[in-house]
Amino acid sequence: MSKFWSPFVKDLVPYVPGEQPKLAKLVKLNTNENPYGPSPKAIAAMQAEVNDNLRLYPDPNSDRLKQAVADYYGVQAAQVFVGNGSDEVLAHAFHGLFQHGQPLLFPDISYSFYPVYCGLYGIDSVQVPLDEQFQIRVEDYMRPNGGIIFPNPNAPTGCALGLDAIERLLKANSDTVVLVDEAYIDFGGETAISLVDKYPNLLVSQTLSKSRSLAGLRVGIAVGHPDLIEALERIKNSFNSYPLDRMAIAGAAAAFADKAYFQQTCQQVIDNREVMVAGLEKLGFAVLPSAANFVFARHPEKDAATLATGLREQGVIVRHFKQQRIAQFLRITIGTPEQNQALLEALQSL
Repeated sequence: MSKFWSPFVKDLVPYVPGEQPKLAKLVKLNTNENPYGPSPKAIAAMQAEVNDNLRLYPDPNSDRLKQAVADYYGVQAAQVFVGNGSDEVLAHAFHGLFQHGQPLLFPDISYSFYPVYCGLYGIDSVQVPLDEQFQIRVEDYMRPNGGIIFPNPNAPTGCALGLDAIERLLKANSDTVVLVDEAYIDFGGETAISLVDKYPNLLVSQTLSKSRSLAGLRVGIAVGHPDLIEALERIKNSFNSYPLDRMAIAGAAAAFADKAYFQQTCQQVIDNREVMVAGLEKLGFAVLPSAANFVFARHPEKDAATLATGLREQGVIVRHFKQQRIAQFLRITIGTPEQNQALLEALQSL
């Protein structure tokens, strides 16, 4: 703490990202990165941008990428917003769409950046408990609010909400924005982007960090009614009018165009997840149903923190959360078959 800090900074409780250790020969299953690399076409597109044009600013509107997203999802470019990672996209949404006097609603077990943004922007919030099976109950969100946000599939549980339930939520909250955070949607869920033309209060955010293997590039998107997109654009252009560089625009657009590679690698992760679940259950773990590139599991007889420490001693890193309701769970990223087998063997020894 410094005497130069403002009172505002002193009271902030920042988000703590997953550990990025710099150890060799590590089985890293703690931050939900994709074990398969980006599309070769995306890499080639980025390499082609490394030229004299880097002396010039990129397109502030990222029109090439917006059109690629629009073409992929069958929407208009005016319905697409892009930013420097989905966290920036979410930050703009919190700032521009959720400050309405009433509290923002989101699950009690959810993405831990949500309460951080509420603190940053002075937004009142209510954390709505998941049910006993760690599922979202739509009925619990049918109350006065200043907006609703939830990940789908949820993080860190991996449980997904169907489009019928999302529609019920939208119909019951037509006067406030419902933001569906789809960071993991491509591993088993059904995107709500198909509903944006029907519900002007729906905003859907996604990231290229997970299913398109571009976590190091930092690209996020949002799709919704043009009025919602305009609000995000107004904030972006009052904050950072050039959020994406030339390589990010080119690589992300190429990643959306390469559907075959995308579908292939997503299916590999899904197949690996099924093998992982079977292996964990054989060891006695209870595993929540997952539509993400990770699983959320607990052992009825083994302490989760002790297991996480024991795994680390064997060179395997998973994510353990200290939050009371989930303190006995481990969140395990789906890796390659070799990485997953190394995890299972390490757990067997424990």
